[in-house]
Amino acid sequence: MMGSIAAISTAIVTTLVYLIHTTYHHRSKINALRRNGMPMPKGWNWFTGHLLTLQEYVDKLPPDANVNLAMNDLALEFADTEVFLMDFWPVYPALLMVYDPDTAVQISTKYNLPKTDMHLQFMKPITGGPNLVSMSGLEWKFWRTLFNPGFSSSAMMDNVPHIVNFVQVFCDKLKENAGRGMLLLDGLTTRLTMDVIIKLTLDADLDYQRSENALATSLGYITRWHSFWDPRILMHPLRPFIQKYHGRVMDNYIQNELDQRFSEIRARFNDPDAEQSNATKSVITLAIESYIQENKSNDLMQKPKLDSHFAKYATHQIRLFLFAGNDTTSSTIVYVYHLLSQHPEALKSLRKEHDDVFGTDIFGTDINQTAKLLREQPTLLNKCPFTLAVIKETLRLCPPAATMRAGQPGVKVTDRHGNCYPMDYVGATLLHPAIHRNPRVWPLPNDFLPERFLVDPGHELYPNPAAYRPFEQGPRNCIGQTLVYNEIRIVMIMTVRMFDVKPAYEEWDAMREREIGVLGRFKKSVFGEPVKTVRGDRAYQTEKAGTHPADGYPCRISLRGGGGGEME
Repeated sequence: MMGSIAAISTAIVTTLVYLIHTTYHHRSKINALRRNGMPMPKGWNWFTGHLLTLQEYVDKLPPDANVNLAMNDLALEFADTEVFLMDFWPVYPALLMVYDPDTAVQISTKYNLPKTDMHLQFMKPITGGPNLVSMSGLEWKFWRTLFNPGFSSSAMMDNVPHIVNFVQVFCDKLKENAGRGMLLLDGLTTRLTMDVIIKLTLDADLDYQRSENALATSLGYITRWHSFWDPRILMHPLRPFIQKYHGRVMDNYIQNELDQRFSEIRARFNDPDAEQSNATKSVITLAIESYIQENKSNDLMQKPKLDSHFAKYATHQIRLFLFAGNDTTSSTIVYVYHLLSQHPEALKSLRKEHDDVFGTDIFGTDINQTAKLLREQPTLLNKCPFTLAVIKETLRLCPPAATMRAGQPGVKVTDRHGNCYPMDYVGATLLHPAIHRNPRVWPLPNDFLPERFLVDPGHELYPNPAAYRPFEQGPRNCIGQTLVYNEIRIVMIMTVRMFDVKPAYEEWDAMREREIGVLGRFKKSVFGEPVKTVRGDRAYQTEKAGTHPADGYPCRISLRGGGGGEME
C-alpha cells in the first residue's frame, strides 16, 4: 500500500516538475523575444502568456461571437507594424498575428510555410484524419493533384445545371415560407449547400432540402459539437463520443459511395464496347480515374475494391469538402442577403443586372426561364460582374476563417518598415478579418462597396490583390473557390428578384425574452444584459463551425410583385 502511494506521489511530482520546466523553457524564449523588441500586448506574464489578454477582448463581445472578432479588435493596437506576437501556449503555439498583406504573402506564398500540428488536432473530428488542410509536403501535393481536376473551372461549369436544380428547390422552400412569419434562414441555406456539395463530390442525391439523411445529420452533429476555441464545447465529456459515433456513420456512407463509383469505373474499363455516359463526372470519380492513371502498373482494375489506404484517405478529403463546401458557403449566402437588406441601392443594381442578362416578363421575374437559360448557357454567370462583386465584398467583410502556419528554422519575415521577425520558434496566423478591414489598405474599410471589385487599377477603391484572402493565396489556396462563387451567383440570380429578405432580430429577441423564465431573469438581474452586437450588427459571426450568423439569422421572407412591391 505504502509502495503504491509512493509511486503515485513520485508520478505526480515528476509530472509537476516536467510541466514547470516546460512552461519555464517556453516562456523564457518568449520573454527573450519581448526583451529584444518583438511587438506584443503588454499583458504577457510567465503563467498565462497572453491568454488573459485575449480574454479581455472576448469578454467585450457576445458569448458566442467568433474569437477572430476579438483578435481583430486587439490588432487595432498594432497599426504601426500590423504584425505582433501572441503567446497562447499551451492552448496554441506562440503565433505572429499578421494583418500586413505583404507579410502575409511572404508567409503563404514566398516561403509557403507548412501547416501546424494543431490543424490535424482541430480538424480531425470533422475529417476523421489527415486532410488537405492539415497535410504538408509531398503528401499534400499528391492529394491536391488528385482532386484538382474535379474542382477545375471547366468541371465546375459543367456542374451548373445540378446546382440550378437544387437552387430551384431552395426557391420553392422560400416560397413556402414567404409571408408566413419568422424563419431561421441559416437552416435553409445549410440544407441547400449540403445537397450541392454531396452531388458534386460523390454524385449522390440526398434531397436534404426535403428530407432527412444520415450523412447530413451526422455532419450536423459533428459541427455542432465542434469549436476551435470555446472551452465549454472542447471540454464537454460527451463531445468525443458523439463526434466519433457520427464520424463512423459518415465514413461508412462515404466508403460505400466510393465502392460504387469504383465499380462503375471498373465496369467501363473492363468492357471497352460499353456505351460511354456523357453525364458530368463527380469530384471523386475524377479523383479515382486520376489515381488509376497514376497506378497503371498495379492492375487496380482487376481488384474488386479500392485500395483500403486510398479509400481511407479519400474519405478524409471528402469529409473536409462536405464541411467546407457546406458550412462556410451556407453562412456566406446568408451574409449576402443580410448586407443587401442593409444596402437597397446595391440590391437595386443587382436586380437590374439580372434583368439585363436574363430578361423579365410582364409578371416580373420568370424563374423557370432563368433556370433554363443557366442550364443551357452556364457561361451567362460570367456576364454578371456586379453579382460577383457583391459576393466578393461580402467575403471581405465576413470572411469565414483565418489561416495558421507553422514556423520554420532560418525563416524571417519582414513588415512594411523592414523589421525582421524570426520564425524559428513561432508560427503565424493570417488574420483575414483584420487584413480585410485594414484602413491603410482599404478606403472606407467598414463600408459595403461592391464597386471595389469593378474599378480599374489606379482607382482609389482598387483593392490591393494581396489584401483579399477569403480563400487564402499561394499554392495552398482553397481548392473549392470556383464552386463557391458559382453556387452563390446562381442563388442570387434565381432569388433576389423574386424575394425580399429582412432580418427579424428584434422580433426574435422579444420572443426569446418571453421564454427565458424565472432562472433566466434571475441571471440577467445578477450578471446584467449580455452584449448582443458586434460593431452594432446583431448578425455577428459566431463560433459555430463556418462562422454562422448569430441565432441562425431570424428573418422574414416576402414575395415581390410585378411592380417590385410585396404581395400580401
